[in-house]
Amino acid sequence: MNNIILIIILQLVYVPFLTLRTIFLVKNVTFLAAIFGMIEMLIYVFGLSLVFSGEQSILAMVVYAVGFGLGIFLGAKIERKLAIGYIYATINTQQKNEKLIEFLRSEGFAVTTFIGEGRDSNRYKYEILTKRNRETELFKIVEQFEPNAFIISYEPKSFKGGFLVARMKQK
Repeated sequence: MNNIILIIILQLVYVPFLTLRTIFLVKNVTFLAAIFGMIEMLIYVFGLSLVFSGEQSILAMVVYAVGFGLGIFLGAKIERKLAIGYIYATINTQQKNEKLIEFLRSEGFAVTTFIGEGRDSNRYKYEILTKRNRETELFKIVEQFEPNAFIISYEPKSFKGGFLVARMKQK
């Protein structure tokens, strides 16, 4: 029974490490990905040895699979909390909202504005690059000032230059 509990605990550690290693690789943080990968493999090999060395191997296999599923859930929650990386948000409004622009800038968001031609009238577009952990905050601010704004955000794979990049690295 002790092995069964240990197997599920190992899976709850192993799978979040797997999730974070994958995210670090995608975000190009290779050193941390390598460290996490090494620890992940130690846990993996140890966990498998427990599964295949006991008398209760069918139960151990089921517990291993259940632990894997729970680990995915836990890993996703951890990743959302860490919110590694950046987002690029585009906000579209029907009129230029100077109060929104000023407030966003006062909160540390760099805002670039454009005027575009919509079907019926001009549209105003605001572009913002910020850390991913500020995405919810950004959406709430926009909702407060422009409830009907169209907002979309992307995760840029890479970028370079601009004053904001240097400023974000300082903070």
